[in-house]
Amino acid sequence: MKKHNGMRPQDIVVLSGIITMNREDWRNVDLANSLQISPSEISEALNRCQIARLIDLNKRNVHINAFREFAIYGLKYVFPAEPGPVVRGIPTAHSAPPVSNYIISGTEIYVWPYHEGNQRGQSIDPLFKTVPVFAMRNKTFYELMAVLDTFRLGRAREVNYAMIYLDELLKNVRN
Repeated sequence: MKKHNGMRPQDIVVLSGIITMNREDWRNVDLANSLQISPSEISEALNRCQIARLIDLNKRNVHINAFREFAIYGLKYVFPAEPGPVVRGIPTAHSAPPVSNYIISGTEIYVWPYHEGNQRGQSIDPLFKTVPVFAMRNKTFYELMAVLDTFRLGRAREVNYAMIYLDELLKNVRN
């Protein structure tokens, strides 16, 4: 068994990709192409997730309850987010759907820096640099990643709405 040297942010992105694909027959190469993460890094991410008990021994099915627990209670400590300078990008956290459907944040807008984005706001580094690219092609993945960012930097009220959406999304997955 390989030694666990800690989780990396792309591990959460890989698990989120698997969850939002909602397919039994996915292959590592398909996931790598979709997320624009190298196949070797996908393999390493799956190994780390398996050791952390976030995915099954076959590395095919995400342990949904463990993922939920880690997302809600662990992300803000392991992968904290700090707002940066104002840039053009794609809304995230409580500035993006689905949380933005319930929260009026006033002038506080958070974005992932992205040259094709249509909003200006404080920059939030995504968990992995290719997140905005895949998020623009997959609405469910985008919403899940925005919810995860809400856990990383949101206040209690925002986190409560994010938990509602996360539970709804996870209820509809195959795992």
